[in-house]
Amino acid sequence: MDHSILQATRELLDEVGYRALTVDQVAARAGVGKAAIYRRHGSKAEMVFVATMHEQQLPPWAGTGSLHGDLLALVRAFHARMAAPAARRLAPALIGELAVNPELNARFRDTFLAAEQAAFADIIDQAVARGELAGPVDPAMAHLLLLGSLASALYILDLPVDDAMVTDLAAAAAAGMTALADLHRGDPDGSARPR
Repeated sequence: MDHSILQATRELLDEVGYRALTVDQVAARAGVGKAAIYRRHGSKAEMVFVATMHEQQLPPWAGTGSLHGDLLALVRAFHARMAAPAARRLAPALIGELAVNPELNARFRDTFLAAEQAAFADIIDQAVARGELAGPVDPAMAHLLLLGSLASALYILDLPVDDAMVTDLAAAAAAGMTALADLHRGDPDGSARPR
């Protein structure tokens, strides 16, 4: 039943879009009652989140041996996913839902953001070990510098993000992380704020 609900959600999103999608439509397409959907998902937004994002894995990327190279590989993998037409249609609506739905926001933070920030923590640890960073940087700040900029360019500013811009975003994030590591030199986790 779960599979049929999620499949129906994905199909209907492609056909009618997020705004026009209703739980009634999903129930009819999946051959289940609305109550079955609401037992699994607290809202339309949560159902869409689970159907489109929750079970996705982080894009694959391999360490390159440099901070800039690692960030570039990571942002290219994310760009491929985030710039897909379906993602560009759906993300603005889900971002709006995150702002007003605390449960959905918590789920998003606990799944996607936690996994993404863990990838940044790994990149940071490797860069510190190689001596590229003077010390650790808060993974949430690194995430914001790189993927926050990419999301803003794609979903808010609606910019045509090409590989040149992706390369510049990686360079800017590497420079920002280097500056933060220098600023917070001696802080055990790199999260202290300037005094």
